[in-house]
Amino acid sequence: MSLSDTPAPLDQGAGMQSTTAALAEPTQKVTARWVAGLVLVNVGINAAFFGPINVFIGQQAISIDAPSKEAILSLVTACGAAVSLVANPLFGALSDRTTSRFGRRSPWILAGAVLAAAALLAMSGAPTVALMVIFWCLVQLGANAAYAAITAAVPDRVPVTQRGGVGGLAAMGQTLGILTGAVFGAVVAGNFMVGYWLCAVALLLSVLPYLFHRNDPALPRGEHPEFRLRQFLRGFWISPRLYPDFAWAWLTRFLVNVGNQLTIVYLLFFLRDIIKHEDPAAGVLVLTGIYAAMVMVTAVVAGPWSDRTGRRKPFVIGSSATIAMAGAIMAFFPVWPGALAGAAVLGIGFGAYLAVDFALLTQVLPFAVDRGKDMGIINVANSLPQVVAPFLAFMAVAYWGGYRSLFITAAVIGLLGAVFVVKIKSVR
Repeated sequence: MSLSDTPAPLDQGAGMQSTTAALAEPTQKVTARWVAGLVLVNVGINAAFFGPINVFIGQQAISIDAPSKEAILSLVTACGAAVSLVANPLFGALSDRTTSRFGRRSPWILAGAVLAAAALLAMSGAPTVALMVIFWCLVQLGANAAYAAITAAVPDRVPVTQRGGVGGLAAMGQTLGILTGAVFGAVVAGNFMVGYWLCAVALLLSVLPYLFHRNDPALPRGEHPEFRLRQFLRGFWISPRLYPDFAWAWLTRFLVNVGNQLTIVYLLFFLRDIIKHEDPAAGVLVLTGIYAAMVMVTAVVAGPWSDRTGRRKPFVIGSSATIAMAGAIMAFFPVWPGALAGAAVLGIGFGAYLAVDFALLTQVLPFAVDRGKDMGIINVANSLPQVVAPFLAFMAVAYWGGYRSLFITAAVIGLLGAVFVVKIKSVR
């Protein structure tokens, strides 16, 4: 991988089109084979994320210090998420400048997957909390490098009129990844070491189809401004005053993801300690399966529907409110049927949200030349909730009244996300 260090041509912002294939606004629809590769990368990355988050880190925490399991889970996931806050926009920006003959995004997808897989294997044998933190941070570093690159590939190659549909299929891939992680958690029967190995193998295998059919044009030298560290760092600040729609889109995504994370972060412990499920890992699998089925249905329906209507905001507002409803169900019906209903409602809302909000976000990016960096900044709105939510969840369960307080907080924050979508003006 090499970074361009030669002067760029004139500004290539949102209102201008470059003649360079890597930077031009896409107009030709992507093929089904390319989309399938994109979906599989999302499957692998999310299996590597959520298998550990939902099951294996919790089981490993119990094996190290059962009375402190909530604190250990919160510490490990929050530290990893803190790494992702930096890694995602950083690797997105580096991929923007990459002039490899293999393209801008593909080298980072491969390198990130290899690093994350190696760290998962190391984490499987971590005997202390400190090593768990270190290896999980390395997992986040590698997986976010790959995720930043594959996310930027969508505005790179997919025309606006196809982005809702592709966003829906990408959301389906994310959900299949979460479900795959839950399946791993159930089949290994508490052997988290084997679970980490399964996640690592799944991640490595998932990136291969995309890499063999990547459609990733190389960036010629001279198509990006000369690299200067101060300007490079300043580029990570996108002024809300100059680009208010980008700012509101970021905030709404952050709030909705905080609400979603609060609903699921202690799911294993909720089933174990409140519902008294006889097999909490299997319960997580059942709930994740219901959630996944609903996400896939609504994502593949809502995404193309928004493409046909040309409207994004009504879908995002309605789906955000639905996500908040799931938190209310879990708060006031803390029994197994209530958990089943909450999982279904959460999936219905989050599927439509993932598909349509992703398309909306790609339409408010400030600069074509910085798509990777800008999408990385957007992805911080996915990662930062993983820092905020574990802390809020721990405070709610330990000091604010338990799991009911936790789920009410999730519902309120999710509703705020729905409200602020109306502030976005450039997208209908």
